Amino acid sequence: MLFTKPHNLPSPWRVLGPALVLCTTFALAADYPVKPVPFTSVRITGGFWQPRQEVNRKVTLPFAFEQCEATGRIKNFDQAAEVLRRRAAGEKDFQMQPLTEYTFDDSDAYKSIEGAAYALSLQRDPALEALCDGIITRIAAAQEPDGYLYTWRTMHPDSPAHPWIHEKRWLNDPDLSHELYNLGHLYEAGTAYYQATGKRALLDVCLKSAELLWKNFGKGDLKIAPGHQVVEMGLAKLYRITGDERWIKLAKFFLDVRGPGGDTYAQMHKRVVDQDEAVGHAVRAGYMYSGMADVAALTGDPSYMKAITRIWDNVVGRKLYITGGIGARGSGEAFGDDYELPQRAYNETCAAIANLMWNHRMFLMTGESKFMDVFERTLYNGFLSGVSLSGDRFFYPNPLVYDGKSRNNHGHAGRAPWFGCACCPPNVLRTLAALSGYMYAVKDDRLFVNLYAQSQATTEVAGTSVTLSQTTDYPWSGRIRMGVDPAKPGAFSLCIRIPGWTQGQPLPSDLYAYRDAKTGLGPWTVSVNGKAVPAELRDGYAILTRTWRQGDRVDVDLPMPVRTVVGNAHVAATRGRVALERGPMVYCLEGSDNGGDIFDVAVPALQNVKPVSRPGFLGGVTVLDIQGAHRVSRLKEGGTTSTRATVTAIPYFAWANRGPSPMQVWLPTEEKDVPLPPKPTLASESKVSVSFMRQGMGTEALSDQLIPQNATDGFAPHFDFWPHNGGVEWVDYQFKAPATVSQVSVCWFDDQPSGGGCAVPESWRLLYRTKEGAWQPVTGASYPTTRGALLNTTFTPVTTTGLRLEVHLQPGLSAGLYEWAVQ
Repeated sequence: MLFTKPHNLPSPWRVLGPALVLCTTFALAADYPVKPVPFTSVRITGGFWQPRQEVNRKVTLPFAFEQCEATGRIKNFDQAAEVLRRRAAGEKDFQMQPLTEYTFDDSDAYKSIEGAAYALSLQRDPALEALCDGIITRIAAAQEPDGYLYTWRTMHPDSPAHPWIHEKRWLNDPDLSHELYNLGHLYEAGTAYYQATGKRALLDVCLKSAELLWKNFGKGDLKIAPGHQVVEMGLAKLYRITGDERWIKLAKFFLDVRGPGGDTYAQMHKRVVDQDEAVGHAVRAGYMYSGMADVAALTGDPSYMKAITRIWDNVVGRKLYITGGIGARGSGEAFGDDYELPQRAYNETCAAIANLMWNHRMFLMTGESKFMDVFERTLYNGFLSGVSLSGDRFFYPNPLVYDGKSRNNHGHAGRAPWFGCACCPPNVLRTLAALSGYMYAVKDDRLFVNLYAQSQATTEVAGTSVTLSQTTDYPWSGRIRMGVDPAKPGAFSLCIRIPGWTQGQPLPSDLYAYRDAKTGLGPWTVSVNGKAVPAELRDGYAILTRTWRQGDRVDVDLPMPVRTVVGNAHVAATRGRVALERGPMVYCLEGSDNGGDIFDVAVPALQNVKPVSRPGFLGGVTVLDIQGAHRVSRLKEGGTTSTRATVTAIPYFAWANRGPSPMQVWLPTEEKDVPLPPKPTLASESKVSVSFMRQGMGTEALSDQLIPQNATDGFAPHFDFWPHNGGVEWVDYQFKAPATVSQVSVCWFDDQPSGGGCAVPESWRLLYRTKEGAWQPVTGASYPTTRGALLNTTFTPVTTTGLRLEVHLQPGLSAGLYEWAVQ
């Protein structure tokens, strides 16, 4: 979170010594104009979020630490400390091999400590605090004498232990070393743990590290932009807690040194203040936009805010999923083109969290509710789907359609307990632990109510201490009762967010719209002490200005009819389809509730959709019973038939809590658009063998008859040989019986434009299996390599039991296929 009241920190002069004596080249602003009420001053007391926070504290938090220990993430610190000890004792050649897979694995331990700090701030737990203290001691032991902290290099200092690491510090950070990324999460953890416990051990590690950054980067001689942004936010937190202006200067430096002329993957194509479109890796982007907001607030430089406002308009108008997720492409975990919003979305959970951070900061700068509207949509849908109801299973990608069996980009069908690249689980942990800090905010004599949840908060408004409570069953009901109890009578404005969905607008843009406009939508109402009051609506808030006294009561009623959502005509993936919402919740069909299959369903009319409360189902949810749906099937003699049926929709966040099952958010409205299973083909009935396949990759996509029709349709499932680069790879089809074939169709996968490692091949050829079992090239074939199109090639007919597609990779690159069809 951004603000909590710190313990009494010694003066930065005493903490940091003479190094603080530096000139200031720009004036520092006070901070965000709107101040969030810190999560330590807000208690969620029941309703929807309280049990989720309890699961987060009792299950997710210990589970994250267990996984960090079991997978070697924390032991890497022990090994780094051992290398330092042995080398200091004279064993100059001693080094150890890292125990984990990625150079950013240190950050998972830091995020877990940050989440623990937030939990400790809300509820003291001596055992948890002792566990964290022990881990912090191990982290501190791994820090090199000059402050450098990066276990992968310290364990293996004489030569890089990973191809992402340069022989010299920092030089590969613009690429993939993640040295500065790790430190950003360290700084966030160190400040949070100090604020929670008053203990300085981890904060001292942070400050020692930051001193090294200032020594290496402070004069501007070493111009290196972080390859994965987050250090900017971490440095801003160090500045807030210490008052040392060097840290915000460094945050600004790491922004200003980006671009122009770099790649879009890490947003280095332009200077940050010149950017106007969301491109590249979505998590990197969201963290950068959040860091830009922090620097704008703390330095008073308006150019950053102007840039991220332009980018926000681009995202909300052209690149945001109905669930609030961002990052359409699995390739590069990246934003797609404008209106490229395929249902087979990537939508990384960490990207949803970055979107929350960014939108909250935009609100703090402006006081406008549209940013909290996007925040709420993301919170209840694209973020919350990332963790199971049990708290120990997670999603990395969050697609809007799932076939019930395919493995995602990280090798899992459904939710997973952990990942090799495990950034998402501890990120969910820290976000849920500090959720209450997003609920309220204050500016001068205005108290903002941004989120609705059963809770109690205490803050100061216009010089008066005010306790504000909420009693509500939100998000299942739009009725909220607030108790306003100032310590003494005081005049101030209560600003109650009226969500855009109550006013016929899913988002503050034309990216989505309600098909039924305002039909059946009653007016929202506000009353004070039982009497309806006319409330001025300003910037999306109902403003109640009066002299408040103890015992005052405010009742808010936000109507929650079921709404039918349609996509902008430019979004190819939503044409002829609708989605369902009620309040802030997006709904989906899941096979578990609908006889196993949901891809045979069309919803030509949605006039009879009934919300049904089911308290004991999926943790207690409201489902939608949809009457008048059509279930479509293929006739043996050709054509289709349909029967009327009732189907059940569940909140999107709750899917895949009963095992893998088909799921779909956008539902076809006409029977012709129902994606009936394709007829079997020679390829789909063949046994597939490949020269290489990494863990998590499957071959099903090769013969699923799905190809990307155009850019805005998005990317169909694919198979690729990454990380094998250069050389020769192959795919074999072994037919069930001998077949005569004379044509194949291929569609090459190429993610080079978005910064990936796959390209069309240098060349390729076809071979058939002879009667003797040898592979013989076909004759008369041509071998096109156009990207993204279905390419046909014919050859002299052969009768065979198998075909081989042999691929010659470009030097330094891999290759892949969306489809390989055989006729």
